[in-house]
Amino acid sequence: MLLPFWPSLVAALITIALALGAIVARALTPAAGTVAAAFGIVIVLAAGYGYLALLILFVVGSVLATRFRIAEKRRQNVQEGTAGERGVSNVLAHILLPTALAVGVVLVPGHADSFAVLFASALAFGASDTFASEMGVLSGTARSLLTGRPVRPGTNGGVSAVGEGWAFVGALSIGALGALLFRLFATPSPSAAFLVGVATAAGFLGCQVDSLLGELLENRGYLTKGSTNFLGMLAAVAIAAACVAAVGGGL
Repeated sequence: MLLPFWPSLVAALITIALALGAIVARALTPAAGTVAAAFGIVIVLAAGYGYLALLILFVVGSVLATRFRIAEKRRQNVQEGTAGERGVSNVLAHILLPTALAVGVVLVPGHADSFAVLFASALAFGASDTFASEMGVLSGTARSLLTGRPVRPGTNGGVSAVGEGWAFVGALSIGALGALLFRLFATPSPSAAFLVGVATAAGFLGCQVDSLLGELLENRGYLTKGSTNFLGMLAAVAIAAACVAAVGGGL
């Protein structure tokens, strides 16, 4: 679907205003806010308000998690940026795939419901990873996902019960919100139960892939944080695509 001119203009202005708000609130750097606005406009023009609304709620949830007990995170030197703001690399890692999936709604007619599941799963990974990281570092303990040995909270590949719990909550919240918003904005999508189940599972499992890649490759300098996040999201989308294909989604 492509929005008509006036709805497109309104959508673009809303996206720009929200990006400016994120910059003013120091949730995003100016460069990151510009990138987010550009990609956000593409998403809403290609796939509609339901996609934009879910993206906005993902960003809001991520900001809240990032700012939660930020002073304590700064004392431990585990905060994002200098005061919780996120830069261009982080934004690109989390928005490239969702944008491609939104564009897929236009480029591959007849599969809008499948792309809705994949889009929600991509953002479910983002929320799962962000919640796990931002809440898990406050748990005080962490263990290697591979070896089970104690590691410093915030270490790549380190997990905790608190972090894993929040990882599940993050994925589930996006799945549930996606089902609600897609219905509210009449966005083509499969049953709510299917979307919630697939997005939750794919997002959570993608988060585990992210942790494994962080421990195996990022800690050794083979990957950057952004590339690790991108590959984790790609894994989540691949899992979701397999689920869609298994029920005859055709992707």
